[in-house]
Amino acid sequence: MARDNAPHERQQKQLARKLGRRSSYDRILIVSEGSETEPNYFKEIRTTYRLDTANIEVRPSELGTAPIQVVEYAKELFEYGNRHKNIQARAFEQVYAVFDRDEHDSYFDALRLVENLDGKLRNDAKQPTLFKAIASVPSFELWLLLHFEDIQAPLHRDEAERRLRRYVPGYVKGMKGVFAITRGRLAEATRRATLLSGRFTAETEPEPYTAVGDLVKLLTSLRG
Repeated sequence: MARDNAPHERQQKQLARKLGRRSSYDRILIVSEGSETEPNYFKEIRTTYRLDTANIEVRPSELGTAPIQVVEYAKELFEYGNRHKNIQARAFEQVYAVFDRDEHDSYFDALRLVENLDGKLRNDAKQPTLFKAIASVPSFELWLLLHFEDIQAPLHRDEAERRLRRYVPGYVKGMKGVFAITRGRLAEATRRATLLSGRFTAETEPEPYTAVGDLVKLLTSLRG
C-alpha cells in the first residue's frame, strides 16, 4: 500500500512557516477539478523536483468539479486561506485553476472569471497576483496522450483515455506514478502542445487544446 505523505508534508510546511522560511521562487497555488488525477500528477512533479511544499500548494476543488466552481474555490482559498490546511490568506504570487472542457456548462464562464481575476487580487505583499486557467479540451488526458501521439483533430474524453491505455496499461483516473511513466517524453509532449496552442485556444473547442504543459514547464524550471 502506498504511503500517505500528507502528515509529513503538513509538518514540513508548518515548520517552514514557523521559521519564516520558504524558497526564493514564487508561491504558487494550484486548484484542480479532479480530486486525484491532477493533484497526484502535480504533487509528483513537486516531489521529483524537490520543490518546497511551503511554496507549492496543490489542492482539489472543494466546491465541486464544474469549472466555475474550481475557479471560485481557487479565489476563496487565495483570499481567505484555510487554517485547517495550514494555508494562509493571500500567501501566493500565482494561482492556477486546472479544469477540463468535457461537457461542462460553466466552462466558458470559468474562462471569463479567470480573465477578470488576473492581476486584480493582491497578495500579502500588496502585489497583483497572477491568476490563470489551465484548461484542456477535451480533458487532462489529452496532455498525457501528447507524450505518445501527435493529436490534431477533436476527440472525446473517453477516446483519449482509451488511446492512452495503449501506452500506459491499466491507466485510470487517479492513477499514481503517471509523471514518472511519462517524464521521458516530456519534451515531445511540450512540443506538440505548443503546436496545438499555435492553432487553437481554450475557446476553440472541440479542437484539441491543453495548457497543462505551460504549468509543467513552470514547475520544472523553478529551481533553475
